[in-house]
Amino acid sequence: MKTTLQRASIAALVFTLGCNSTPAPTTPPVTTPPVDAGVVVTRPPEVTPTPVTEIPGHEVLAQDRTPKEPPRLMPAETLIRSYISLFGGLSPQALQVRLRGATSDNLFDTWGDYLSALGVPDYAVDIPRAPQTNALMLAAFERIGVALCERAVQNDLRGAVATSDRVLFRFELPAGGRALTDEEFGARFDVLHRRILGYPAALAPASRIPRFRTLYQGAVTRHDDAGARSFNGPEAGWASVCEGLVRHPEFHLY
Repeated sequence: MKTTLQRASIAALVFTLGCNSTPAPTTPPVTTPPVDAGVVVTRPPEVTPTPVTEIPGHEVLAQDRTPKEPPRLMPAETLIRSYISLFGGLSPQALQVRLRGATSDNLFDTWGDYLSALGVPDYAVDIPRAPQTNALMLAAFERIGVALCERAVQNDLRGAVATSDRVLFRFELPAGGRALTDEEFGARFDVLHRRILGYPAALAPASRIPRFRTLYQGAVTRHDDAGARSFNGPEAGWASVCEGLVRHPEFHLY
């Protein structure tokens, strides 16, 4: 009798557990959709950017163009790399040889003579980094800018160099020393502006092109009767424009 009761209890327990248990979830088989080689998948249409003035409600919305922080001086190492890049990516030593030139005009000395003036620190003699401009630094900017632009005129405009191989002045001068029209000057000035300041002249203040046009014309007038040892009028004009751009605050600040 006892054995029969035990068997009945076990059977009831198994029945109860079987009713209360939850079946294990089954993972559906992964099916790969058939590939039809004849179906052409079209690309989604490209999104065309919309100017902010064409968005409803933004027609008269003023844009805040005020600077959010004062300009800061470019690190001296960045300026040196910019000078090197403007002259074709030469090594500092090769650029020094090019800037010194073959003549004894003392247009450029050595990089070592300008490092401290440009603000490079010299911790061996306890000279800190210059955090802002000073008279000596501005004089160094002046000297390096003049050397770079005048050597570029000698290399690009006086030398028999193809336009694509020139360093800065990647354009031709009018034949016979003909005066430039406003459009011709603007196109050539834009080449220098993009090369030195890094953006089109059309995005600069509206007064920039006329002011540099006046600078160019003044140098041309003063050098009309220059001898063979000096730049002629157009060469002196473009050297002055180059020097004005390479000494511009936008070249030294960010």
